[in-house]
Amino acid sequence: MAAPEHLQASLSTLPDKPGCYLYKDKTGKVIYVGKAKVLKNRVRSYFHDSAQHDAKTKQLVKNIAKIEWIVVGSELEALILEMNLIKKYRPRYNIRLKDDKRYPYIKIHWQLDFPKVTITRQMQKDGALYYGPYTSSWAVHQTLDTLRRIFPYLTCDRVITGEDKRACLYYDIKLCNAPCIGAVSKEEYRQDIEELGDFLDGETDEIVAALEKQMQEASEQMNFERAAVLRDKLLAISRIIERQKIISVNTMNSDVVAMSRDENEACVQIFFIRNGRLIGREYFILEGTEDEQDPEIIAEFIKQFYEQAANVPQEVILPYQIEESQIIETWLRSKRSSEKVTLEIPRNAAERDLLDMAAENATDTLRALKTQWANDSNRQQQSLADLEEAFELNGPPNRMECYDISHTQGIAMVGSMVTFEQGTPSKKLYRRFNVKNVTGPDDFAAMEEVLTRRFKRYEASQEQIKKGKQADPAFAMLPDLLIVDGGKGQLTRAIKVLEEFGLTEKVALAGLAKQQEEVFLPNKPNSILLPRNSQGLFLLQRIRDEAHRFAITAHRKKRDKMGIASRLDAIPGIGPVRRKKLLKKFGSIDAIRNAEIDDLVGVAGITEDIAHSIKSGLE
Repeated sequence: MAAPEHLQASLSTLPDKPGCYLYKDKTGKVIYVGKAKVLKNRVRSYFHDSAQHDAKTKQLVKNIAKIEWIVVGSELEALILEMNLIKKYRPRYNIRLKDDKRYPYIKIHWQLDFPKVTITRQMQKDGALYYGPYTSSWAVHQTLDTLRRIFPYLTCDRVITGEDKRACLYYDIKLCNAPCIGAVSKEEYRQDIEELGDFLDGETDEIVAALEKQMQEASEQMNFERAAVLRDKLLAISRIIERQKIISVNTMNSDVVAMSRDENEACVQIFFIRNGRLIGREYFILEGTEDEQDPEIIAEFIKQFYEQAANVPQEVILPYQIEESQIIETWLRSKRSSEKVTLEIPRNAAERDLLDMAAENATDTLRALKTQWANDSNRQQQSLADLEEAFELNGPPNRMECYDISHTQGIAMVGSMVTFEQGTPSKKLYRRFNVKNVTGPDDFAAMEEVLTRRFKRYEASQEQIKKGKQADPAFAMLPDLLIVDGGKGQLTRAIKVLEEFGLTEKVALAGLAKQQEEVFLPNKPNSILLPRNSQGLFLLQRIRDEAHRFAITAHRKKRDKMGIASRLDAIPGIGPVRRKKLLKKFGSIDAIRNAEIDDLVGVAGITEDIAHSIKSGLE
């Protein structure tokens, strides 16, 4: 098949060098990213022997409107660039991890004198140690809840001097060993955190041996209280170790990767083997896998998973030999500071059994998820049908947008826009608006400004598309149903905006008031109440609550950036005089926030009511 005329010029100028190529559709959106040792040969191959292409590739080629490429110096550089581009653009025809969210990690802040332990969704080169990624935030919290009882650690932002007068509640419930009051030394605290990190690395034998030695020494020194603490810690660790399946006597650290798939998706199960023990497992869903060969899917998973993994093991056991194994091993070696990493297929019966077990888990997980998705899909379809009937729409509201306003007495006012597609949140389409032209706590005017800016961007995006340019997908389409968080006042302003843009016939509109969950519709004098068991009501509540959460989060971030004076001045009853007195006594906004009500009332001019306003205003 000859290439279309509009691509001939691009194909004729392709270089015979390694690099990455990007295919774009007519809107300018990247739909596929690939890499090649020789760009000219690889890209031209898409336009030859079309009969040999699978259905997915044929569809891809039909949608290519523009070709771009980036030349690099080597295959390794091409591999790394390809991974970054796929992560950035998430092209529809690439194999990719299904969720575009950031996965959670456990972070130990080793750059601090007294390292705290937190959960984060972003790794940085900041001197901290990271463990993960994990697919379940709930599982991470459960893990840390367990470990914190064994290795108490800091989570607060206090400056640790050891001279604080009192510790926080976590010390009383034995979840922190309170270095802030000098209950443990810096060395003792860091030793505990080091053991926690070793535990997450699977180095349990070393920890047990060290604790047994410390317990023996404490007993010999007649320090029975210390010995009892160590004994309890040993018992807790032993109970966890007992639940870890012993896989092999081989002490090499390995990850075992297996897969199960159906028509459009694949489930990859990864087992983490450390010192012969199965210390954990995670599953990941990949999409864009139709018409792809199993080894290719596994190869793409390896690249995308280890690109964001905190740790790379000595070996990765795979069900198939993959074509790019050598270059991937070279890349993985760079992530292990040049220590050798090998990609292996099973070499003995034990490894084959382990791989079979991972594959069985992948199959079970995919089956369970598909059942869950089917049930969710049925509920979503029902919820959309309920709204179509209740609001007398011409079809189901497949794209819904909800707007909310958040501020503190008119300060740091922010509007949120959340988008649901087919009844589920599409977070990549969420947007925030800093309200610029409203003075004071006027929610109605703020809603009008936000909606006006949204539809101005819709008009601008249509002009961009006409010119063949890529438009922001959040604004390029109109919603089937627009929801404002509020009653008649917000609805009236929304009607006004739609009329100004000539969209009243194209966009359905509803206002959802929190009180009694009343729904207000244009040209309806009275509100309507959906049945309490209506799936449509549940969906409305969900999108309203999501818009509210998104708005509050944005408002708090904006408020925090505005500075101490603005935050205090936004609190009723606080003026320049009282603000000055509060700062003189407590020294900082954090100290004011953490102060007790009685301490705040102790400041001249601060009543109990004002003290409560301060606490709520600084949350």
